[in-house]
Amino acid sequence: MKVILAAPRGFCAGVNMAVESLDLTLQTFGPPVYVYHEIVHNRFVVDSFRSRGAVFVNDLQEVPEGSYLLFSAHGVSPEVRRLARQRQLHAIDATCPLVTKVHLEAIRFAREGYTILLIGHEGHDEVLGTMGEAPDAMILVQTIEDADALELPADARLAYLTQTTLSVDDANRIIERLRARFPQLVGPAKEDICYATQNRQEAVRALCYQADLVLVLGSQNSSNSQRLSEIARENGVAAHLIDGVADIDPVWFQEAETVLVTAGASAPESVVEECLSFLRERYGADIEVRTIRTEQVQFQLPRAIRAHQITLASSATSG
Repeated sequence: MKVILAAPRGFCAGVNMAVESLDLTLQTFGPPVYVYHEIVHNRFVVDSFRSRGAVFVNDLQEVPEGSYLLFSAHGVSPEVRRLARQRQLHAIDATCPLVTKVHLEAIRFAREGYTILLIGHEGHDEVLGTMGEAPDAMILVQTIEDADALELPADARLAYLTQTTLSVDDANRIIERLRARFPQLVGPAKEDICYATQNRQEAVRALCYQADLVLVLGSQNSSNSQRLSEIARENGVAAHLIDGVADIDPVWFQEAETVLVTAGASAPESVVEECLSFLRERYGADIEVRTIRTEQVQFQLPRAIRAHQITLASSATSG
């Protein structure tokens, strides 16, 4: 068996920052550390932190007053921030800066009197946070059918934003339909779909035609991971989204001579390595890394963590 290992794959800069933030918060302040929603959408990452004393909650009423609370990479609404202050929680904001960019765009468009069409998936943590910035000015558009069903004045003042983890192709199709219906539609100065999401999609799109089967490492509730398997299928290649080796079905490999392996932006490299080891041992796989783009993006840790590190360093120097 030949295995093509896609690059880039796995953790993006935003996920790296969020995971490191939770790791340092646990090290610095000790458990329990509460996290509003999953830190990232990956079962292995969440289970690992849970075993160390992270407590993932969907309601701030579950968090004792005065506790340490981390906001996940997907961002939160202003109402969640208000409740955190009200409960005197020590909030550490690990929101991905690219999600924060969308929040700021929503605030700006709302202030300028636009009705905002948010292209995204209902119920996704990121969408809930973004819509919370301007709930009275925002309409969720999930599909082309939603775009066709919009009943708005022909001269309505309209802007669009997108969830950062969407399929680029799907988002563009919806945007094109919206522009056809509403030529006055404006968008962000720079597109919202994150660089890492685009790069991982581009790699699958470029490499999947060389494979008989695509394995995507990532969890089922990971939007960007779901998109990778969908892109492969759209290009006529069988694809499976798996959390890890335990999800692999040997039947998939009966007629697969070449397998493309990649990972969503919230999947750790450890699960990729475990999968590659399995394919080597079980099928004698010969692995070839194929790099489509090189990523060098890094995001700063949250201010609260940086400030604490500076204080510790200052104390150590003065001591």
